[in-house]
Amino acid sequence: MIQSPTLVFAAAGTALLLTLTACSSPGAGSKARPSAKEVMQAGFKGHDPALKGADTISGRIGAGTATEADLQRMVELTRDLALNKPPKGDLASWTEKTKALNAAARQLASHQPGAMDAWKAAVSCKACHSLHKPD
Repeated sequence: MIQSPTLVFAAAGTALLLTLTACSSPGAGSKARPSAKEVMQAGFKGHDPALKGADTISGRIGAGTATEADLQRMVELTRDLALNKPPKGDLASWTEKTKALNAAARQLASHQPGAMDAWKAAVSCKACHSLHKPD
């Protein structure tokens, strides 16, 4: 059976369009990067004031009770935080602070000597919030 060139080109174009759409659209397994607010909620904001932050990943890190899963999650959260744009303030300052926080989280997760000191220096809430947290 001989097909017309128009039909062949139409079929090829449709196949190409479907392929490009499938490759460029997020799949069922992909997820959007969390916002800075979502990162703060997931890793740093406690739900029970009586626990004074120990019910957060960051609180457990500070208390020395974080699990391996907590440490890996903090690496992911701080990486995502660094990929966001600052809600307020200078991008260079945001980048410096968030990358330092992520580096400290990676040091903790790989159990490097001095990692807790790096974490405590990088996790200063006021240093970041005074410049970048929206009013």
